[in-house]
Amino acid sequence: MVTMRHQSIPSCLSLAVLLCCLRGSRAGVVEDFNHVERCKDSLYMGTPPRGYQFSSPLKKICQRYEDKPCFVTLYDPHKHIPLYSAYIFKKSDGEKRVDFPWMFEPQLASEKGTSNMEPFPQSSSHMHMNFEDSQAVLEDYADVVQYERGHLNPDEHQADPLDKAATYTLTNVVPQVREFNIGPWAEHKDLIRKRLNNYCRGKAYVVTGVTTSGNMIRRNNVDRVAIPEYIWSAYCCTDYDQNAPYFVRYKFPVFGAYGMNDRVNNHLIEVPVNNLEKFLKGRMDVDKNFQIFYNDCVPDS
Repeated sequence: MVTMRHQSIPSCLSLAVLLCCLRGSRAGVVEDFNHVERCKDSLYMGTPPRGYQFSSPLKKICQRYEDKPCFVTLYDPHKHIPLYSAYIFKKSDGEKRVDFPWMFEPQLASEKGTSNMEPFPQSSSHMHMNFEDSQAVLEDYADVVQYERGHLNPDEHQADPLDKAATYTLTNVVPQVREFNIGPWAEHKDLIRKRLNNYCRGKAYVVTGVTTSGNMIRRNNVDRVAIPEYIWSAYCCTDYDQNAPYFVRYKFPVFGAYGMNDRVNNHLIEVPVNNLEKFLKGRMDVDKNFQIFYNDCVPDS
């Protein structure tokens, strides 16, 4: 859970200075993820989930923090939420850092924008006009007490301070019902953290995403941020402890889960990844070839 509070953030203090801060560098919004600098390493076999079909253009973001590629996000600039974030799980003690500043993505607003996420300036009124059409801003979450900013790539699944800080971009969060966020979803994140800490011997790749049903957070009588109906997640770890107890071992190398983003009917259901894909095909604009992990995380023989 992340409490919704504004933070004091060193920043550009005028529009002129802001535009200077947004000068271009290597693009973070990319055509594909097939290069290390475009976050290829965050994906199992360098391959993102396939089969998404949307009428509005989606943005592929290599999420970079201080010039370090950290994880990938498929972002919907119309609904102002990520459809999924994909990352490498790092063995972690589960501690959360909530003192990082919230950030935005300059490259979504302008091709000349830096590829690195940037902290929100303290004085935001003029700045937000430049990019709030392309992404969510802090004001969108300011007066919606029933929803919290829920990470798709959670800082509890990262260990390095830079990787943890990088999760605090609004392009990595969705509106989560508070009871779901601090209850079943928090418990699931910790369950997966402990499972991968204890039984995954190699790299663990995680993809966490959402489905939507049309409900939106509104601000000034304008639809601003899509509210997820379901939140789902799956991990892939092909190098795991073959001597793990059976109740754990059968959930390797790949397993998934989903839960309704609701106050009451919000329990998490763990399922094989093929079952998760079947569930999602009925709730997302994807084709019959929709697949979360390359070859469903079955290693090539």
